[in-house]
Amino acid sequence: MEYRPLGRTGMSVSHLTLGAMMFGAMGNPDREDCVRIVHRALEAGVTSINTADGYSGGQSEEILGEALTGGRRADVVLSVKTGRKIEGVPNSGGGSRLSFTHAIEGSLHRLRTDYIDVYELGVPDPDTDIDETLGALTDLVAAGKIRSFGTSKMPPSQLEQARAVSERRGHGVFRTEEAPYSILNRVLEYDLLPTCQRLGVGVLAFGPLAGGWLSGRYRAGQEIVTSGPRSRGPHMDASAPTNAPKFAAADALGALADDIGITLVQLATAWAAEHPAVSSVVIGPRTMKQLEGSLTAAGVTLTPEALDRIDAIVPPGVTLDVADTMWAHGTRALAAAQRRR
Repeated sequence: MEYRPLGRTGMSVSHLTLGAMMFGAMGNPDREDCVRIVHRALEAGVTSINTADGYSGGQSEEILGEALTGGRRADVVLSVKTGRKIEGVPNSGGGSRLSFTHAIEGSLHRLRTDYIDVYELGVPDPDTDIDETLGALTDLVAAGKIRSFGTSKMPPSQLEQARAVSERRGHGVFRTEEAPYSILNRVLEYDLLPTCQRLGVGVLAFGPLAGGWLSGRYRAGQEIVTSGPRSRGPHMDASAPTNAPKFAAADALGALADDIGITLVQLATAWAAEHPAVSSVVIGPRTMKQLEGSLTAAGVTLTPEALDRIDAIVPPGVTLDVADTMWAHGTRALAAAQRRR
């Protein structure tokens, strides 16, 4: 396992982060099995764990709280996303002081900890002044409840704006950005990753397997086996014309992995870790088998020739499906009203 600086937070993290999205009802409901997955990751040298207060209604945090007992918490850099809005609950989620004040106490309780290392605004909140968000997060640092704070799925222009507000108002600054990044989703290379490098923002790259497209299951001439509820949606239908570019790329990348003697999971995970802006790649296993498959990528280094062949399949900066950028979750820039007179 390699260890890298998490931007300019002063913290170092393993270059693989254990993502806990699949812990609980929305993925693996077997809590004991999830705890075993956490312990196995720690044994393998993983020191970074990522979750969100909205994963399985807080079950993911509860499982991590149990798994990190016995002195394990001190060895982990724990990042937690918040801000998910709940339909029908007017003041839920978002980046307001009210939201953070309520959310932090729940997370600390479920995680059985006194502090969170990196507290992330899960999506940009266009309804809250960024000055309010930064001020509230800065106060949580001063109170000792969080060590640092960051963002997720934040467009680069908004990161630049937030930095300017922090400098003008004397707030703390966003130190991390958690963003989707895979061989099939490379738009971040145009601006977000260079912006993060310039600002000293550490990047947690999630989704290296592109939601399952780079798991190795999508190959021409073989039966596609689904492994969970998220793999059965229309966005994963290999026969759909809209998914044809992803299927073709996944098949070509699988053939490349075969040529160089590694699995496609190893290829995709190691590739995401190659970019110098990336501090850590978030792997999100649902099962122990999936964890073991991702952990094998820790020792893989791709040659310049392999990287050139990947670029020939999906060129730098290219994203095969714009929805994979996830920026639409927190910005109105793609809404019809923003582009029509």
